[in-house]
Amino acid sequence: MINKKSRAEVRMKKHKRIRNRFSGTPERPRLAVFRSNNHIYAQVIDDIAGNTLVSASTLQKDVKAELEKTNNVEAAAHLGTVIAKRALEKGITTVVFDRGGYIYQGKIKALADAAREAGLDF
Repeated sequence: MINKKSRAEVRMKKHKRIRNRFSGTPERPRLAVFRSNNHIYAQVIDDIAGNTLVSASTLQKDVKAELEKTNNVEAAAHLGTVIAKRALEKGITTVVFDRGGYIYQGKIKALADAAREAGLDF
């Protein structure tokens, strides 16, 4: 009998492997992305201090008001511009992108591309 791991278990293993390679510093924090079935979340994190410097999600009223759906590629792109603007307001220009174990395509790629276009460097 073949025992197959769930997608969530595979993603968590990938995420732990990725997190061993890099972490956020005060000079170059980590842009972490989480994607649920209904929403997308992004945080800029300083791992040394253990602080979230900037956060944005499709749950927030100001972001949700401009979206038709909260879990599609357009929502991810909009969230990328929002998180980049908030980071630039705090003086953060360069980040390390943490895709959270997700494949770099679709929503994750749209968020990253939009954040780059809005002014973040990674």
